[in-house]
Amino acid sequence: MSATTAPVGTPRLAIALETAAAWLLGLLWVAPLLYAVWAAIHPTGYATRFELFAPLTFSNFAAAWQAAPFARYFLNTFVLVTMVLAAQLVICTLAAFVFARTRFPGSGVLFALVLVQLMIMPDILLVENYRTMRALGLVDTIIAIGLPYMASAFGIFLLRQTFKQVPRELEEAAQVEGLGTLGILWRVYVPLARPTYLAYGLTSVSYHWNNFLWPLVITNTVNTRPLTVGLSVFASTDQGIDWAIISAATLMTSAPLLIGFLLFQRQFVQSFLRAGIK
Repeated sequence: MSATTAPVGTPRLAIALETAAAWLLGLLWVAPLLYAVWAAIHPTGYATRFELFAPLTFSNFAAAWQAAPFARYFLNTFVLVTMVLAAQLVICTLAAFVFARTRFPGSGVLFALVLVQLMIMPDILLVENYRTMRALGLVDTIIAIGLPYMASAFGIFLLRQTFKQVPRELEEAAQVEGLGTLGILWRVYVPLARPTYLAYGLTSVSYHWNNFLWPLVITNTVNTRPLTVGLSVFASTDQGIDWAIISAATLMTSAPLLIGFLLFQRQFVQSFLRAGIK
């Protein structure tokens, strides 16, 4: 009897431990966000102490908005992520289609070189990228921020894997209908890869919205700084440290991503599940 009942309790204990660990990690992850919300909607004196009936205020958001050109930072960031994503979708689609459906001498080597890019941290290339942008005369421009990321090895790899799963019969049927190569790509492959495009698009926007080090190096003025760099300048010590206002500014800069994730979290998860790599 003991041999049959012993294994029953073990999975339950493991599930309980996994659940407790998941809740603990979740609380640790959300703790900074909860503190930022608390500090942002309360007066400065309550930023470092908790009182259940502390007075609420939204003046910190107005003060943060007026203290720095956040409207310009938002515009720069929106232009940046839109430009990078549009270029990535075009370049990655064409490259992935070639690698997935054509064979030519050296195709395997070229694809291996693309995969090598996944193993190289972007921070390693900061100096060379800066030299290239300076030679092109693009220092302190929004184009310079996004140009090194317009050809994404991850995007090419993800779309290639998706395109390889498309049945050849669909391509042959499209050829019978008289479609050319670009027509087949646009009418057959792209519609079937929509979940992958959604998953990759969300990942790309999130990454470049939060990218900090390269924009910090390549930008010098307000006219080109994205939100991450602008927030860093705003929160620097020479501006004076007011945690309530800094927290309000942090929430403002991260609000679009948080709202987007809350609104489209189901589509976000489903797109990654449908875009699973086999």
